[in-house]
This record gives sequence, C-alpha cells and structure tokens, in this order.
Amino acid sequence: MDSRWQNRLIYLLAFSSGFSIMGVELLGGRILAPYFGSSVHIWGSIITVFMLSLSIGYLYGGKLSTKNANLSRYGLIFIVAGILVLPIALWANPIMESIFMAVEDSRYGSLLAASALFLLPTIVLGMISPYSVRLLVTHKEESGQVAGVLYFVSTLGSALGTIITSFYFVLYFEVNAIIISFSLLLMALGAIALLFAKAKSNQVLASDKELISEN
Repeated sequence: MDSRWQNRLIYLLAFSSGFSIMGVELLGGRILAPYFGSSVHIWGSIITVFMLSLSIGYLYGGKLSTKNANLSRYGLIFIVAGILVLPIALWANPIMESIFMAVEDSRYGSLLAASALFLLPTIVLGMISPYSVRLLVTHKEESGQVAGVLYFVSTLGSALGTIITSFYFVLYFEVNAIIISFSLLLMALGAIALLFAKAKSNQVLASDKELISEN
C-alpha cells in the first residue's frame, strides 16, 4: 500500500487520540464530582494526573519507538488504551466510594481517585504521539516539520474533543456511555491499524514472490 495512505491513517489516529484524551479528562470532573465536589482543587487533581501521565507516556512512547517501530505495534497501543479506558465506566463508583471512605481530605482523595481511574490509560495514550512521529519520519531533515504537523493535528483533535464533549456529548448522553464510546473508538482504530499493517505485509510478500518468479 502507498505510504501516503499509511501517513493519513497515522494522522487520523493521532487526531482521534487527542480527541479522546481531552474528552475523558473533561468527563473526569463529572465522574469525581458526586464524591469529592467540583471545586478548583478537584480540577487541579485531574489536570495534575493527566499531565503527569502524558509526560510518562511521551517518555515510554519515545523509547518504544526506537525498537523496530511498526504499524502493528502502533495499533496495539490503541487497543490497550481502549481496554484501559473501559474500567472507568465499569468500576469508577466502587473505586471512588472506597477512596472517599478511606481519605477524609477531599484534596488528597480526589488526587488518589484521579490516579486510580486515569493514570494508566493516559500513560498509554501519551505513548501515541512520539510513536506517531517515528512512523511518519523517513528522513531526519524533515523530522521537525513532521513533528510540527503531527502535534498540530493531535492538538486540534484535543480542542475539538474538549468543545464537542462539553457542548454536546454531555447534554445528550450519559457519562458512562461516552466513556465506553471512547473506549470502543480507540479499540476500533487500533484494529484498523492492524488490518492495514496486515494488508501492507501481504502486499510486500506478493511483490517479493512476483520478483522471485520473474528471476
């Protein structure tokens, strides 16, 4: 398959990951509010956990991208992220209830709850951007431009995820339904990447067989 189609797919997936990250982060306030309120320190806890998780994800994603980066592994990152997002919808209430009962101070309770719910999925989502850059860069001279376009696309996805989730999704859908939708979206995109990688591999094998037969 043409590398241009692969690059377009990577940009689409990076856009979708940015959309999902900010959508989940915004919903974090709604999820924590019944137990810890919605004051500024609750949002401080959520933002801290997301920023810390993303920074760890960027670090590990960059490291992983140096080890035979390929589209199949990229797709698996999305699938793992989708799987890790799902427990937010399934087990948020019992997790927060146990933390609420154990920690009296809502500041530390909200920080612990946000970490329990969002730390792991956001770390995996943070791995996507550096891995995307590695897949897109073919010549070191264009690495800066590729990274700039990639982060533009990803940040644009984050902006749209913020406004669409806050303006529309929360008005028409339950929070858990939105979280599950983000989870399924990430897993579906990962599956598409795996299928694309499989088709590309089959195409390469067919070309090699054709060359062998000609010789």
